[in-house]
Amino acid sequence: MQFAGRDPEADVSPGRWVADAVRPGLGVAGLLPPLFPAAARVLHPAAQYDGDDDVDVRWADVAAANGTAAHPLMEWGGITGSLDFYEEADQSPLWEGAPARGHLPEQVAGPLAEVLARHTGTPDDCFFGVWDGFGYITAPQPRLTVGARSFWLVRGPVGLAAANMAVEPWEQSAGLWWPADRAWCVATDVELVSTYLVGSAACVADVLADPRLESVPATVTQPVGDDADTVNPPPD
Repeated sequence: MQFAGRDPEADVSPGRWVADAVRPGLGVAGLLPPLFPAAARVLHPAAQYDGDDDVDVRWADVAAANGTAAHPLMEWGGITGSLDFYEEADQSPLWEGAPARGHLPEQVAGPLAEVLARHTGTPDDCFFGVWDGFGYITAPQPRLTVGARSFWLVRGPVGLAAANMAVEPWEQSAGLWWPADRAWCVATDVELVSTYLVGSAACVADVLADPRLESVPATVTQPVGDDADTVNPPPD
């Protein structure tokens, strides 16, 4: 099977540096190599349906409407008040579609890739990992195991981060990506509704400053998941 029109790599050794560095069970360091001076978290937007169009809704606006706190460790359950709002319910008209879980939406991945392209010497040579646990994706090639996840790898320009790695009607982004010069690394874990990245201080500052992205500072030692939000009341 091809991913975004590309055959998976037969040699997954270019990802060994990631696999060797992650620390399973240690928050962000369990997703990404804790080898960089800075980190950031990019929040997947919720959606408000406007006819045939989806309008992105920022977490900060959802928190404000719910009287909860927007902060770097906020989680979707914490700012909405209920774990039901991940999948089974909405807060119409504020938002009708929950943030994508385990998938970096194209309208976020595109701008993020544009920013990261400025912080690598190999923007046309990047690696992208596709998690092998999706039932609608199969491939016989070797896989790279990073912590608890295994990935097929494909190679291409940084813009491939916004490509669909699944076969329609399914939609799936890469779950792990980095440039050949190892200038930064990005992870979208299948259980999470936000994406984490590590890189140089200048790279992360550039991501945080981009108005197209709702992003917050992070550290490699911080936890991930609903337990990370200790500011807002525990969700129902």
